[in-house]
Amino acid sequence: MLKNKTALVTGSTSGIGLAYARALAAEGANVIINGFGDADAIEKERSGIEAEFGVACRYSGADMTKPDEIAAMIADAETEFGALDILVNNAGIQYVSPVDEFPVAKWDQIIAINLSSAFHTIRAALPAMKKKGWGRIINTASAHALVASPYKAAYVAAKHGIAGLTKTVALEVAEAGITVNAICPGYVWTPLVEAQIPDTMKARNMSEEEVKKDVLLAAQPTKKFVTVDQVAAMAIFLCSDAGSSITGSLMSMDGGWTAQ
Repeated sequence: MLKNKTALVTGSTSGIGLAYARALAAEGANVIINGFGDADAIEKERSGIEAEFGVACRYSGADMTKPDEIAAMIADAETEFGALDILVNNAGIQYVSPVDEFPVAKWDQIIAINLSSAFHTIRAALPAMKKKGWGRIINTASAHALVASPYKAAYVAAKHGIAGLTKTVALEVAEAGITVNAICPGYVWTPLVEAQIPDTMKARNMSEEEVKKDVLLAAQPTKKFVTVDQVAAMAIFLCSDAGSSITGSLMSMDGGWTAQ
């Protein structure tokens, strides 16, 4: 479906981002993965995508807090592949604290990575998409783009910002053959979430299943985690011809969280 297309996924060395990259490659797209992590592990994933799906896969270590590095990453992708057809903004971090105790440096970092980086990638990628007359921009938002939770001021602010950015850019490029949407997952089962469970078990004197159901999934009526493959499948649909009339949308995938 996406043969001869090129996709860039930020924050894609693990978790949701890696699932996006693999799903796009499975549809025939060349992919650029981005993020931090163990160099050998990243190379294993990069080369594995090439071998499994028969596409080109490149790695960029661009720092999503640095606009110059972001612009260079987009330019390099366009130089090598001719155009960047699909942009998935997925890079993100989290920090939990009461707002009056929230470290200023953490606020700045979260806004830079979770929100401002999407502005910088979109700004750099749009000219070539407009010239080609086709493009797909997908932003990973969150249920927290629609509702708030305490102690997550920066994350919630950034994700609400992503929602607004998504809608605004969608309107600006509505006649250019480019769609812009945000996927808004609830709790997704990722290595990052899994790693939080032992400490929470100890702190709350709970079993693993109690932590999952009564802490992590308390807001999700289904009491089930969203999977990374489900999120990636939504992205593939949005890239398809069937998704071509969907733009400016915030696609909830949260087990009923925001229906309450």
